[in-house]
Amino acid sequence: MKAVITGATKGIGRAITLKLAENGYDLILVARGEDDLKALKAELTPYGNRIFTHAADFSVKEEIYAFLNSAVFDFDHVTVLVNNVGIFLPGSLLDEDDETFEKQQNLNTNACYYTGKFFGKKMRWVKQGHIFNICSVASKAPVKNGGSYSVTKAAMLSLNHVLRQELAPHNVKVTAFLPGSTRTSSWEGTTIPDEKFVQPEDIAETLFTILNLSKGVNVDEVLITPLDF
Repeated sequence: MKAVITGATKGIGRAITLKLAENGYDLILVARGEDDLKALKAELTPYGNRIFTHAADFSVKEEIYAFLNSAVFDFDHVTVLVNNVGIFLPGSLLDEDDETFEKQQNLNTNACYYTGKFFGKKMRWVKQGHIFNICSVASKAPVKNGGSYSVTKAAMLSLNHVLRQELAPHNVKVTAFLPGSTRTSSWEGTTIPDEKFVQPEDIAETLFTILNLSKGVNVDEVLITPLDF
C-alpha cells in the first residue's frame, strides 16, 4: 500500500498522512518546506513505513514534474493519490490583480491536473488505485469574498468528474471531498472556537473508511460541513 499526499505537512494533508502511516501505508510526501517535511518524516519513524519526501512549489509546473519524475524511482506502484495542495486568497474577482487568480489556478487546478493525469495513467495500466481530490464547498457555490478561489475549486471538481469517468472502466476509483470551514492554518487568529469547525482528522477518518469499502463501490463526493458555524 503506497500513497502520494501533496501539501502533506499541514492541516488536512497532515491528518491524512498520520492516518495512513498508522495503518501501514508507505508514503510519498510533498510540500514546500524542507524543514517541515524532515520533521514530519521523523515523527513517522516509529511506524516503520517507507517514507519518501520531496520539497516542491506546486504552483510551478517544472517543480511538479521534477517531483513526479523522482517519485517513480522510489515506488513501483502508487495505490492512493491525495491531491490536497491548494491555496485560498480572499478578495473580489473584479478588483484583484490577475496574479491572484493565476496563483490559485496553478495550485488549486493545474497541480491536480498534472498529478492526477500522471498517476491516473499508471493506475489505469495496472487497473487499481484510488484518487482523492480535496476540493471545497466553493466547488459547488461561490463563497463570499472568494471569487477566484471558487472558480478554481469548481474547475477542480470538474476535473475530478472527468478523471472518475475515464478511470472507472479500468477499476480505478476517484473521490472528491468538499469540506466546509475546516480548522487549518488559513483560520489562524480567528476567535471562533475550534469545536465549531470541521476537523482535519474528520476528513482523514472519512477518507480511510472510503478506502476500505467494497471493491465495486465508488464514493463520488463527500460534502462535510460544520454543524452550526
